[in-house]
Amino acid sequence: MNAKDLRIVYMGTPDFAVAPLKALVEGGYNVVAVVTMPDKPSGRGLKMNESAVKRYAVEAGLPILQPVKLRDEEFVATFKALEGDLGIVIAFRMLPEIIWAAPRLGTFNLHASLLPQYRGAAPINRAIMNGETTTGVTTFLLNPQIDEGAVIGQVKVDIEPSDNVGTLHDKLMNVGVDLVLETVDKLASGKIEPVEQEAMIEGELKAAPKIFKEDCHIDFSLCGEQIVNLVRGLSPYPAAWGTLADNLTAKIFEVEFMPQMIDCECGTILSDERKYIRVACKDGLIDIKELQLSGKRRMSAEELLRGFRNITSYKFS
Repeated sequence: MNAKDLRIVYMGTPDFAVAPLKALVEGGYNVVAVVTMPDKPSGRGLKMNESAVKRYAVEAGLPILQPVKLRDEEFVATFKALEGDLGIVIAFRMLPEIIWAAPRLGTFNLHASLLPQYRGAAPINRAIMNGETTTGVTTFLLNPQIDEGAVIGQVKVDIEPSDNVGTLHDKLMNVGVDLVLETVDKLASGKIEPVEQEAMIEGELKAAPKIFKEDCHIDFSLCGEQIVNLVRGLSPYPAAWGTLADNLTAKIFEVEFMPQMIDCECGTILSDERKYIRVACKDGLIDIKELQLSGKRRMSAEELLRGFRNITSYKFS
């Protein structure tokens, strides 16, 4: 069957899911509907906020479904009535089997890791936080186990020392676009032999659980390399943070490790009060390049020091 004749139902929510959808539409593939999260109130005015996928779908004139519950009988009936040949899900919710099994060829997912490694909600963050130098994207067929379906295709991507979660997100998104189109073409041709993940396991499996606030707290008693990886793996969002005082915290977006012998407690702040802010850690100093104090905007260390006096009287905890 010609890939562009397939009736595709696309499911996704954030920016990561927009580029593949746009490529499908602009490539002439037959996207019969887009399923995304319901609009949510946000901000001080509680303005209704649309998902990135919905904004693009509206622009492209695609039919949109926004179910509150994926098992709702009316939604399930509407979904089945689409008579989809193929489902594609990217950065969406966990789908019930009644949905992912409905399309004739099943449903595949684009995951931002080289499965079976980094199954879970935060594969990009966790790979950097763990100091990985390689990651990638994977397409796989959905089955009842989360992120454990048979693999269709993978592409490796290097993680550079300068990468943070923002830059790596964009790299993986761009590579993922081509892999999604390639996967659709393979499934349409029928010339495909998905590989079960159990056959791909080598060594210890690393997980990618959801990021919570406490995961973002910087422990300055750790080694400098660990702290740098934590900051990179959480920048620009949700951002690593440290506590300076009871009502004063700092989000930290960019740092550099300066290995050296130190003779002060971890968390101690060293500064010339003009250009640099450095914090003692287990094996050297963490030079903070960009940060954001509670209630303030994001700024460089030099900018902050223009209006923040006696920073060395504080200590990170």
